[in-house]
Amino acid sequence: MSLYYVQKCLFDLNRTPDLQQQYRTNTEAVLARYSLTDEERRALTIPDIGLLFHLGVNGQILMHFAAFHQIAWTDYLQLMRDGIDQHGPVREGVYAMTGYEGVEAHRARLGHGDPAAQQRTAPR
Repeated sequence: MSLYYVQKCLFDLNRTPDLQQQYRTNTEAVLARYSLTDEERRALTIPDIGLLFHLGVNGQILMHFAAFHQIAWTDYLQLMRDGIDQHGPVREGVYAMTGYEGVEAHRARLGHGDPAAQQRTAPR
């Protein structure tokens, strides 16, 4: 996997209007500039926000890419949650290093939604 190159591609795309125009007209040519796997190229072409998040793309970089594709904020957040549900925990990067498994898994671990568990973990 080449998380660095996926993020580099998105960073460049997020900051460069000329590159954005090239991406709109010839996505494959833009992506060919970066050392990407087939899975990464597909995710960047569709765009598959959930898969990109699962691959470990930083949310700050990814949110600009989603906005570029006119994906609403709430939809963006849901696509990331869906990516975790569909593909599993984040594979690489800062989210993987912290053990991030998604909001629902985090809530369950904290006992949110379970009144008995909330009482057990409530500060005294």
